[in-house]
Amino acid sequence: MSMGLLFPAALAALAALIIPLILHIARKSEQLPTDFAALRWLRSRPKPRSRLRFDEWPLLLLRLALLALAALWLAQPVLFGAGDERPYVAVVPGAQVDQAAFADARLHWLAPGFPKIDTARPTGPLPVASLIRQLDAELPPKTPLTIVTPNILDGADADRLRLSRKVAWRVSGETTAAPDKPTTPPILAIRSDADHRAALRYIRAAALAWRTVEPDSAPTDAPLPDKTHILVWLAGGTLPASAVDWVRQGGTLLAASDTRLSADQPMVPLWRDADGQPLAQAATLGKGRLIRLTRPLVPAQMPILLDADFPTQLRALLTPTPSPARVAATDYAPLTGGRAYDQPPQQLRPWLAILIALLLLAERWLATSRRRNIAP
Repeated sequence: MSMGLLFPAALAALAALIIPLILHIARKSEQLPTDFAALRWLRSRPKPRSRLRFDEWPLLLLRLALLALAALWLAQPVLFGAGDERPYVAVVPGAQVDQAAFADARLHWLAPGFPKIDTARPTGPLPVASLIRQLDAELPPKTPLTIVTPNILDGADADRLRLSRKVAWRVSGETTAAPDKPTTPPILAIRSDADHRAALRYIRAAALAWRTVEPDSAPTDAPLPDKTHILVWLAGGTLPASAVDWVRQGGTLLAASDTRLSADQPMVPLWRDADGQPLAQAATLGKGRLIRLTRPLVPAQMPILLDADFPTQLRALLTPTPSPARVAATDYAPLTGGRAYDQPPQQLRPWLAILIALLLLAERWLATSRRRNIAP
C-alpha cells in the first residue's frame, strides 16, 4: 500500500500555520497593577528585556494540528493498493452453492450492484458477461475469484470471456448442451425496373440457394410487402417516400448502388471484399435498417457474385447473426490474458474529517476552560 495526493497544490494552505503562532505570541496574561505607597520613592529603572515565549502548549499544538489536517484534507489524500484481497465468490442466479464450502470468502450474487448472497435472489435477464468483466476490473489483481454458474448460462456474449486473472469456474450440476435456436432464411420481396433485370437473377439465385420460397418479384410501382419480408430495391433514382416510411416502421431494405438516398443518412461499411473494399453500406433509419450496395450487381464490378459462398454472404448481410445469449456453462469458462485495470484508490478524506472534528472539540474544550489564563 502507498499513499498519494490527488491535489497536492492544496498543501499551500499549510502557510496558515503561522496564524496560531502569531496569536500565541501576541497573547499576554492579564496583569492587574497594585499601588504600594513606598514604591513612589524608588528610582525607575529600565524594563528588562522580554524574550519570545509560547504559552499554553497543548492548545497551540491542537490548533497547528487542526490547520495541518485541514490542508491535508484539501489535498485529497488517497491510499493505493488497499483493496480487500479476501477470496470472492460470485454466484449466478439459478446456481446451487454450498455456503459452508466458502466460509472464509465473500459471497455475492452476480447481479448489478453485486448484492450479498443473503439478500433476495435477483430476477430477470442479467448481462452475465458484462458483470463478470466488471467484477474482474474492480477486484484487486491478487484477489481469488470463483464464479458459480448453473448448467445453462444466460446473458453470454458472442466471444468467450478473456479476463486478467485465472477464475475458478464451477458449474453446479451436470453439463447439458444449450439448445440451438432455429434460424430461418430471410424471405425476399424484390422491386426492380427494366435496367436492373440482369441483377435480378443473382438475387433470385441466392434466395433459391437458401431453400426458401420463390421471391416476390414485381415492378417498383407494386405495393410494398409486410415487415416479415426483406425488400430488395433494384431501381435507379431517388428512393420513394413510401419505401423510406416502410423502413422507418421497422423494415429492412437493400438498395442498388444507383439508388439515391437522403444526404443526411450517414452510412457505415457493412460488407467488404477480399481486398477490404466496401461492397455494402448500412444505416439505421427509424426502427428499420437501410442497406445500399456500393457497386452494380454485375460480375465485372462485383466478382463475388460468381463465388460459391455469395448466397451465404448475402444472407449474413441481410440477417446478421445475433450474439448468442444462452450457452452451456462448461463451454464458456473464461480464458486468461485479458487486460488488467488499475484499481481505484481508497479515499481518506472521510477519516480525516472525523479526526478534524475530534480535534476541534478538544480545541474548543481547552480554549473555553476556566483554568485558562484570560487574554486581553
